[in-house]
Amino acid sequence: MMEYLLGKNLQELREAARECGLKPFVGDQLAGWLYGKRVTSWDAMGNISKAAKAALSEKFALGTAAPVGRAESTDGTVKYLFPVDCINAAGAEERSYVEAVMIPEDDRRTLCVSSQAGCKMGCRFCMTGRQGWHGNLSAADVLNQFISIDRPDLLTNTVFMGMGEPLDNYPTVSKVLEILTAPWGFGWSPKRITVSTIGILPTLKTYLEEQRCHLAVSLHNPFPEERAAFMPVQKAWDEEDIVGLIRRYDFSGQRRVSFEYTMFAGWNDDKRHADALIRLLRGLECRVNLIRFHKIPDFPYECSSQKAMEAFRDRLNHNGITCTIRASRGEDILAACGMLAGKHAEQ
Repeated sequence: MMEYLLGKNLQELREAARECGLKPFVGDQLAGWLYGKRVTSWDAMGNISKAAKAALSEKFALGTAAPVGRAESTDGTVKYLFPVDCINAAGAEERSYVEAVMIPEDDRRTLCVSSQAGCKMGCRFCMTGRQGWHGNLSAADVLNQFISIDRPDLLTNTVFMGMGEPLDNYPTVSKVLEILTAPWGFGWSPKRITVSTIGILPTLKTYLEEQRCHLAVSLHNPFPEERAAFMPVQKAWDEEDIVGLIRRYDFSGQRRVSFEYTMFAGWNDDKRHADALIRLLRGLECRVNLIRFHKIPDFPYECSSQKAMEAFRDRLNHNGITCTIRASRGEDILAACGMLAGKHAEQ
């Protein structure tokens, strides 16, 4: 398979140009077309000569791929299905599918991107986690989700909250963040980007040291033994250690941390849980986002009632923890939180 230009940083694009006998500035031109203009064909690269494009195309492919499925919700949310070729746990190449979700809201268009095909973390209430892990995405696979959707130029924000655990594929995610925020890349402010994690402690520390993007931590229950029943990762990285690490960093400025809390009736939505969450997070500059649970097959719990969610929110706010109920989007096309499964249209 040919090497992709998509996913290379500026120095790598310059080196690719040199490998083809071209001047390094051609690498700068490639960056402008791939990341600045987000083109998907050689023909669109107007200021690169035919001879240069011919030389490049003999050795490199652009790396863009059109979605093979598209579904639009009644609320305007659009879900895209992309084919990817991953190296699986056995070391073999495996064809998989991942989903990206574009969420429009007023003057914002947020893209929820995937970083892995499937997931290793095994959270019981997540469709992605139930399917297991099929492989890490490459930087080209992730960036293609930004480039090959409808009107990519209208995107304003992104959240790494799609399929997979971003910090379990951190080398790729780190490179994508570089390209998204570099002046020669997308030129986005880190304030437009949020990376979600369930809390892989060693990599979380690296992320907090290296990146300036926002952080979202999937918490879901303030009691370790209860969290472990739904989220096996709790046994490896305790939530109290995760919060303790986060407390060592400054979130009083432009970088924000939020805690994602999916609401389950009778499991994590009462006064006892609210008070424990207040104790866990007290004094930390943060936000708690309450998320409606979206029913999935063979899982016994239901979403908390609106009354219970509002009472939980109000108790946190009254005790100094900023808390909001996140609007649910795209549930009718299986695009809401926890519902992404990477199913091909025929399936």
